[in-house]
Formats: sequence, C-alpha cells, structure tokens
Amino acid sequence: YYPVKEAENSNFRHRPVGLGIQGLADTFIKLRMPFTSDEAKTLNQDIFETLYFAAVTASMEEAKVDGPYETYKGSPISEGLFQHNLWNIKDEELSGRWDWGKLRKDVKKHGVRNSLLVAPMPTASTSQILGNNEAFEPYTSNIYTRRVLSGEFIVVNKHLLEDLVELGLWNDDLKEEIMRANGSIQDVDAIPQDLKELYKTVWELSMKDIIDMSRHRGYFIDQSQSLNLFMENANMAKLTSMHFYAWKSGLKTGMYYLRTKSAVDAIKFTLKNDNKEQPEPAVAEAATVTATKAVNDKPLTAQELKTLLQQSKEAEDDEDCLMCGS
Repeated sequence: YYPVKEAENSNFRHRPVGLGIQGLADTFIKLRMPFTSDEAKTLNQDIFETLYFAAVTASMEEAKVDGPYETYKGSPISEGLFQHNLWNIKDEELSGRWDWGKLRKDVKKHGVRNSLLVAPMPTASTSQILGNNEAFEPYTSNIYTRRVLSGEFIVVNKHLLEDLVELGLWNDDLKEEIMRANGSIQDVDAIPQDLKELYKTVWELSMKDIIDMSRHRGYFIDQSQSLNLFMENANMAKLTSMHFYAWKSGLKTGMYYLRTKSAVDAIKFTLKNDNKEQPEPAVAEAATVTATKAVNDKPLTAQELKTLLQQSKEAEDDEDCLMCGS
C-alpha cells in the first residue's frame, strides 16, 4: 500500500531495501569480547562487509532474472564502484574473505535490482520480541524494570546472570547492589575484573569509540544507520564536539537520538534501607543551585555561540572527544 502515487513511483523506479542487524552486543559477549576492544572492532567491520557483499550478490542475482532497477544506469555501482570504494577504500584493504573483483564483473554484466541495500535500524520492538539487544548498540544497563499491562518486573542481562550464577555470586543482595548502581557492575567488588570489562554499559564506554565503530560499519552501508549517542551531564560544548566528530568521520547520520542521563540520581525506595547510602546534603544543594542557574540563564548570544564552537574545534586534537569521559 502506498499513501501517494509519488511514493509508489519512487519505490518502483529505485527499488531500495534496508537490511540491518540486531544483537551485536550479545554476539560480542558470547565471544567474550568487550564492546570496544580491538577484536570487537575488527569483527564489527567484518560482519558488515559480509552483509553488504551478500546483499549485492543477491541483488545481482535478482537482476539476472528481472533486470536492473530503472535508474541503474549512471549510478556509482553501474561503474563498478561499491560503497567502500566511495570511502576511498580499495578491495585489497578489506578482510580478504570475499572476492570483490569477481562480484564487480558480475554486477557490470547483469546490474543490480536494488539501488540501496543496507540500512541498520533501531529494532527496538523486534529485538525485545526475539530476546536480543537493540541493533548494533551496547547494553544501556545490566538490570532494569520492564513495564507491561500486567505490572512491572525486573529484567537482568541474561548473559551476566548466567556468568554470575556459574561463579556462585548471584543472590538478592548482589541484585540490589547492581540496581542501586543503575545497572552498572563497575563498583561491585565481588565481580571479577574481566566481567566488568565485558559488561560495561554504554554510559561507561567512550563515545569516540562508538562513533569510530559506526564509521567502520559505514564503509558498507549505502543508506544510513540509526546511531544513538549517550551522554551524561549533557551541555552544548559536549554535544557540539560529539556532533562535529561524527560529521568529520563521514557519517550520514551523525546522531539519531541523543540519550541523556540526569546528574541527580533518583531515590530508590524499594531497596533495602540497611544497604542504601543516604544522599549527602551537599550534593542535593549543588543540584538545586545548578537547576536554579539553568532556569535563570539567558539564551546564548551570537558571540557566546561563536566562542563555544571555537572551543569545540580546539578540542578536536585530543585523544578523545569531550563527552567520552574516559
């Protein structure tokens, strides 16, 4: 069904499709690779090279039967340029798993049926149905509350739960300690360091690494990817630095959603009082002052905005970008 005739005409002329993935974080955990480790970064690129190669191959096979899409002539791929070639990456620089030279000859001979092939999407609903983590994102938390029509229940990262049960560490006290830390295990003394590295949440990872991994995927993504970025204590300087880095990395979607986290932690009334740390008055007072200042602050002037952008550019030579916190 097409709501307007123009949409139908466009789809039949260009025939775009959008292939994506889900459960990348689960794959890394199963292979015991921390999300931003060198091994995970290599596998991330290899997965998308494989996905793109298979997609082009299948589209070429379709074109053998039904012919190429209507506007194929004059497109980059009709001239033998695959997506990674548009990033100035030669076939020889890739993994060596696939014969791009042969595929190029086949495409030049038969064409492809689809103008666009790969578009990793958020998969928010389908990943829950299938029991995977969303798309290509890291885990946002290792424990959280899921709300459904029948009520609320606690959901624990199934991989972490299996590891903790196997080590004989899982109990109600540990569960509440993780809940108190908002799903983080980094400050839980009983958990081994290798598991802490493996189960870092997205809030504990460098956004520079996340953007770099998106760039490596982008070599094989002819549409775009729904890249969400995560930032604690968000402000204009951090956001500008992060957005410029994504743009300079060549990403078509520098940021799909910005996920933020409040600096002030909510009081967890459902946790045991004997284990709960009481908030310090100084922290609450500082939060009040910050909130009051935010309300009373005037909008940025043109000169202030210009200064902010300049500060962002000056920060680009650092090893990491401002928002990464590592």
